[in-house]
Amino acid sequence: MTDFPLPPMGEGLYEVELVRWMVRPGDAVTRGQSLMEVLSDKATMEVPSPFAGTITDTVANAGSKIKVGEVVLKYDATGAVAESPTAAQPVATEPAVAVRVAAPVPTAATAIAAPSVRQIARKFNIDLARVRGSGPGGRILLDDLAPLLKPPKAGTANGQPKPTEHFQFDFGRAGTRVPLAGMRKKIAEKMLASKRHIPHYSYIDECDFTAVVQLRQQLSDHFYRANLKLTYLSFIVKAVTRALKEVPVVNATFDETTSEVTLHDRYHVGIAVAAPQGLLVPVIKDADRRDLANIAREIERLSDDARAGRPKIDDLRGGTFTITSIGSIGGLISTPIINHPEVGILGVGKVVKRPVYDEHGNLKPMDVGYLSFSFDHRIVDGAIGAVFGNAVKRHLEKPAVLLIGS
Repeated sequence: MTDFPLPPMGEGLYEVELVRWMVRPGDAVTRGQSLMEVLSDKATMEVPSPFAGTITDTVANAGSKIKVGEVVLKYDATGAVAESPTAAQPVATEPAVAVRVAAPVPTAATAIAAPSVRQIARKFNIDLARVRGSGPGGRILLDDLAPLLKPPKAGTANGQPKPTEHFQFDFGRAGTRVPLAGMRKKIAEKMLASKRHIPHYSYIDECDFTAVVQLRQQLSDHFYRANLKLTYLSFIVKAVTRALKEVPVVNATFDETTSEVTLHDRYHVGIAVAAPQGLLVPVIKDADRRDLANIAREIERLSDDARAGRPKIDDLRGGTFTITSIGSIGGLISTPIINHPEVGILGVGKVVKRPVYDEHGNLKPMDVGYLSFSFDHRIVDGAIGAVFGNAVKRHLEKPAVLLIGS
């Protein structure tokens, strides 16, 4: 009988939470088969087996904290001598992928395909592990996806599914008791820390999105031909980044232990994503250096990874300001909770067409949305919050300027 300790999980990660076992005592496993799912830093990862053998005992329990190097299960090895556990550690930046050597076609981890092919596969929910490539060395070509492409569903734009169609929300089941564990527990701890430490105040303003709506319509076909989905969020990220440069104190984090405010000169904008395991906030790094198309591509990548349950750990770190958008689901105004230790967050409601009087007293249709800001009152005074809000609004109401360099 051999002990299996938890292998290294990535740089700076020394403890994780066991979400669930993927094997049971008595199960025969092969090298690369997933043994367990763990949670760390708001990312779930599967731990692959570095051995072939039979599981004799699982030591840790679901929901418990386990440290790197701590024995988590016992097994009897079969065939060749087991490899060192450290040789099969998960990749530090993304969840490990279990690879079964008996698979007749390449797995999702080893499938050979160009980025454009992978993007189309994601859009149409095609598992590349089930596609047999006709290109050199088994490379998957666009032609190989053709038989699997499904016609657009009703209610979608350009055949692209709405964000809420990626998964089903868990509304719970009446008459049950559910322990707060896993991702929900992590979210609860994070929200409690934010509300406990940060004196929030809210600032809400109305914004004319008419120009954004028109510009998006003009660009949408161009973006679609490039396999990109252009959403309002791309414009909002650009506008927020410009405003953060004008009001640096909002692009900051606060350290309570040292009573120091760090005003960052990098603009890492977090975007809240509703995922099956709970709310995740992947970060668009260096948003100020990206053009609109690059931001749209990064939003799609980060959102797809989060909803598929495979966010990279590095993508969830380093944010300096956060945006949460509920417009695709519904709702006009919110009071978002600040993502600690940041000092500000923006909530964006749905954009609706309303009759509005212009500056000349004439009634005209306007696409209106509400910008709901929350700020840390220790760092951002009300007047400064209003200046920042006005800056975001100003950039959104003249979105064409966002297409050129700052």
